Amino acid sequence: MNLTLAQAEKIIDAAKKKSVELDTKMNITVVDAGANMLAFVRMDGAWLGSADISLKKAKTARFFDMNSGDIGGLSQPGGSLYNIEHSNGGLISFPGGVPIENAEGEIIGAIGVSGSSVENDHAVADAGAKAL
Repeated sequence: MNLTLAQAEKIIDAAKKKSVELDTKMNITVVDAGANMLAFVRMDGAWLGSADISLKKAKTARFFDMNSGDIGGLSQPGGSLYNIEHSNGGLISFPGGVPIENAEGEIIGAIGVSGSSVENDHAVADAGAKAL
């Protein structure tokens, strides 16, 4: 199973709505099951540098089928995944990347969000991931 463009647009709309509620400006990326970019939006005034971060957060969440922040906890010195952020062309190991599941619980993609605090990034990504 894979995400459709219509589903990705619904996910982005939900993430944008949450971003507006939090009064933030975000870069939002949705990747498909193969971790390929399916949709992207940079809200007016969002940081340019966060576009790449949002993509890497989405890829990180899909590559490992877990929230990017969970990878961060495992990648600390002495952790079981120490230095993993240097793999796969560069990962992001802090919050803002969330896997996307279909109604059957299968992971069909991921969302990555960047542009604010990691707490806000995660909240916006989570709202998008739950839109389906």
